[in-house]
Amino acid sequence: MQAPGSANVISEANAALIDAFALHLATRATHTRAAYLRDAGKLCALCGEKSVKVLMRAELARFLATLHGGGLSGRSLARMLSAWRTFFRFLIERDPMVREDPTGGLKAPKSPKRLPSALTPDEAVRLVSIDGDDELALRDRALFELAYSSGLRLSELANLDVDRLDLTTGEVRVFGKGAKERIVPVGAPARTAIETWLAVRVALVAPTEPAMFIGVHGRRLSPRSIERRLAAWAIKQGLGRHVHPHMLRHSFASHVLQSSGDLRAVQEMLGHSSIASTQVYTHLDFQALAKVYDAAHPRARRKKRT
Repeated sequence: MQAPGSANVISEANAALIDAFALHLATRATHTRAAYLRDAGKLCALCGEKSVKVLMRAELARFLATLHGGGLSGRSLARMLSAWRTFFRFLIERDPMVREDPTGGLKAPKSPKRLPSALTPDEAVRLVSIDGDDELALRDRALFELAYSSGLRLSELANLDVDRLDLTTGEVRVFGKGAKERIVPVGAPARTAIETWLAVRVALVAPTEPAMFIGVHGRRLSPRSIERRLAAWAIKQGLGRHVHPHMLRHSFASHVLQSSGDLRAVQEMLGHSSIASTQVYTHLDFQALAKVYDAAHPRARRKKRT
């Protein structure tokens, strides 16, 4: 037997354990089951003829180092290590001779943090500048304007009720992670778009529905529907790349930080419990400055070869 995606042969004894593990995972989601079996198979392939049941922690650490050296990222190795833990828990339950989990204390190498993707100010303005007076276009403009104006999470947009927004004071109250409430300012363009939307929402909303953003049946718009509408509008508005709701949140944070330089204020508006989570936007700000420098500074320009 061969491990999926590997040329290494799995011994018959280890292959039998993989088959038993597959039965054990029968009730798991299809993609989870496939991933666990693939990663367990990779482990058994690395064992060669040795039984996976007698592996020691040092050997697993060496396997991880080998896979990392072969190009697997820390994120991929962390996922693989999680599957190995599940596999060894299964072996411990199945075989009294297997008493210890050799994955205990093992950690995957850290991957470099990926910077969040943000729109440029021009792209953000183009995205939210939706023309059209039909109900869905008006709703979507209000939705996207609010997302960009206040940096709300997708869940916060979907769960927002009408009574949580005060257009007079220009503030919105949302419940973020951990059910923590915060108050975030709402910009003038977003308030105007929301006022326009509320005027047509009255005719669409189902009885007793409190949601700010509703679908064609008058009920609360789902997070998935918001994602689809935003991706579709990004294409219509000519942005030329996939746009997701969190990208508007990233854009809000990056643009406010570029304009104000006030990291603490951005932290409060985003609802981050730690300033470390907000500091990633300083790197985005630096990237933007670096691009300006490369384009404008005479010492940064590459000389044309003659």
